[in-house]
Amino acid sequence: MKPVFALVGRPNVGKSTLFNRLTRTRDAIVADFAGLTRDRHYGNGHIGPREFIVIDTGGFEPDASSGIFKEMAHQTRQAVAEADVVLFIVDVREGLSAQDYDIANELRRLGKPYLLAANKAEGMKDSGRLAEFYELGLGQVYAVSAAHGQGVRALAEAALGLLNLPEQENEDEDEQDASLRPIRLAVAGRPNVGKSTLINAWLGEERLVAFDLPGTTRDAISVPFERRGQRFELIDTAGLRRKGRVFEAIEKFSVVKTLQAIESAHVVLLLLDATQGVTDQDAHIAGYILESGRAVVIAVNKWDAIDTYQREQVQRQIEARLAFLKFATLHFISAAKRQGLGPVWQSITQAHQSATRKMPTPALTRALLEAVQFQSPQKTGLYRPKMRYAHQGGMNPPIIVIHGNSLEHVSAAYRRFLEGWFRKVFVLVGTPLRIEFKTTRNPYTEKSAAG
Repeated sequence: MKPVFALVGRPNVGKSTLFNRLTRTRDAIVADFAGLTRDRHYGNGHIGPREFIVIDTGGFEPDASSGIFKEMAHQTRQAVAEADVVLFIVDVREGLSAQDYDIANELRRLGKPYLLAANKAEGMKDSGRLAEFYELGLGQVYAVSAAHGQGVRALAEAALGLLNLPEQENEDEDEQDASLRPIRLAVAGRPNVGKSTLINAWLGEERLVAFDLPGTTRDAISVPFERRGQRFELIDTAGLRRKGRVFEAIEKFSVVKTLQAIESAHVVLLLLDATQGVTDQDAHIAGYILESGRAVVIAVNKWDAIDTYQREQVQRQIEARLAFLKFATLHFISAAKRQGLGPVWQSITQAHQSATRKMPTPALTRALLEAVQFQSPQKTGLYRPKMRYAHQGGMNPPIIVIHGNSLEHVSAAYRRFLEGWFRKVFVLVGTPLRIEFKTTRNPYTEKSAAG
């Protein structure tokens, strides 16, 4: 699973700027959950091949006893609890403050690995102003400038160096003997949508064989089980606990836990609450699933608890707010009454098969040429994209690489047309499909331009 870094510090020291620098975006919020005051922000970052999750927090005042500052302190402590490494950010130009001492003492008390980063240090690497921060007793001071990107890579590498990380998983593992390994399934959704009820319904069915798998990290619980000869591995996001021989599911929501479960899964079951409709939280989780490239099945729980009018409203909300997951199969279920669960399993298996489907180069090229013959790409100015052949560039999600000339001029509409065409030809259901274009340079064009 991806390691997690939490950015903490008093207000206005540049935490959000560093967050955006690490995630390489201006607004990399992937899970902005409503109902949390001064919420934590989550984003993906990477240094070379090594990826991580970054949590941005509000200004931290450990001794705050009331009002918004108390809630912000609570949010920061929650971020620290979720993190593997805490990056404590201070402001070089403003110097040490009493609040910095309070935060340093709090970090020592919490006992998490930490690094001290002195921000806004552009042009001050050798300045004596950095020395005063050693008074905090937190070890080495890393001089960074989040605004200019100076020292940020060294800070991230130092944070990764604090962790005993396993070797990166082989990215091609899904291409090797996919049928022999269990399907890793994550159940994701907001609190109280019925994840625990659904999990317990699955584990209680006579056709399911479940047992505990120890050794997973950060209290993530994996539950291997088998259904009709197909092996699955449930990656729980609902706080599943084992008590004796009984699995006790607890609705304990953790954003990081959900993001990590999605990242490590083959298929994600996105569970919605029919009585609540499609909320911002649902849309954010769905967006993260799509961004992660995971196969997905959507299930609307508590379908039996609403009337016909409400059902129509929920269906409209799904069409409008989750339009980017239109490739996913949609199911309406009642976990409490165990209604509609069988077809969900069929869709999960189908989504996994689609995500790991092998598409031979001759078959892909033939499908591409048939698509072009049916509808050729539009000419843009002097250029008409010419597509020559296609091959598969990866699995889970499937990637189709198309080679040709002037492909940088292919319109978004034509890309969508190709996606629909390939989905139909290769029966790709429940998985994102990524299409990449590789343009072959025309030497005659370059010569004429030089002339």
